[in-house]
Amino acid sequence: MSHRRRLAGALLALVAVTSVAACSGADDGANLSSAAPAAAAPTLGAELSAADFAAAAKREGTTILDVRTPAEFAEGHLPGAVNVDVEGADFATTIAQLDPKAPYAVYCRSGNRSAAALQLMQAAGFTSAYHLSGGIGAWQQAGGEVVTD
Repeated sequence: MSHRRRLAGALLALVAVTSVAACSGADDGANLSSAAPAAAAPTLGAELSAADFAAAAKREGTTILDVRTPAEFAEGHLPGAVNVDVEGADFATTIAQLDPKAPYAVYCRSGNRSAAALQLMQAAGFTSAYHLSGGIGAWQQAGGEVVTD
């Protein structure tokens, strides 16, 4: 029950952070955080560029999942991301608590673990999940923000 409450709290925090970020007036055009929300949802399992991932992740109701280890997450992650280690023993249990019909933007270090996570999520009945091509490295290279909160 405690794990479920922590996950719910993290998801609520994500919604709050996303809402605040969406109201930001900063728009210099050079940062991925200024990307407009994508008009259409990416297809299930799609591999997106950093710019397309940034735009898709801004769609209403999207949860950003970082599927790296907790240690990697602590070193830096995308703003508002929730850490669910795809190699952790509780990955299947954790994703089973999520809404399979909600949209999920998934990333890891290079794109390999996020692709594996997408396969597991798809097998678990998720209908709207996609991942970042090249992982957080590609995100940073494209000027995307990384936080260590």
